[in-house]
Amino acid sequence: MVRLMVATVLICGLSGPALAKPALRDVPVIDNGLFAVALADQIRKSCPSISARFFRAYAYLRNLQTAAEESGYTRAEVEAHLDSEAEKERLRLRAASLLKDQGLRADASGYCALGRQQIAAGTDAGRLLREDR
Repeated sequence: MVRLMVATVLICGLSGPALAKPALRDVPVIDNGLFAVALADQIRKSCPSISARFFRAYAYLRNLQTAAEESGYTRAEVEAHLDSEAEKERLRLRAASLLKDQGLRADASGYCALGRQQIAAGTDAGRLLREDR
């Protein structure tokens, strides 16, 4: 009986940390998806010849939210992550790093070039954008 009690305590004690959810930024499918949305948003705001596919972006965000909720995150946790200024800044820095890696400047011409690259490559961000004609 003592062995059973010890085993139960050990299992319960060890399962808590093992079942803890990682931060949303540490879930690649969510973080990469949010980065795609943030990048597309920055491109459409910075490049006058590229616009957003708003309905597609909305559906994409809803799918990310559903995936997060199916992974055990509450709506409040998802919204807190989306509202976090620290997370927004981290994604902006990631976009700036992508521009730099591509040898582009963080101005309208750089964002337009990056936007055209993303659209042509069919990336997640590119599928949320369209080039105006």
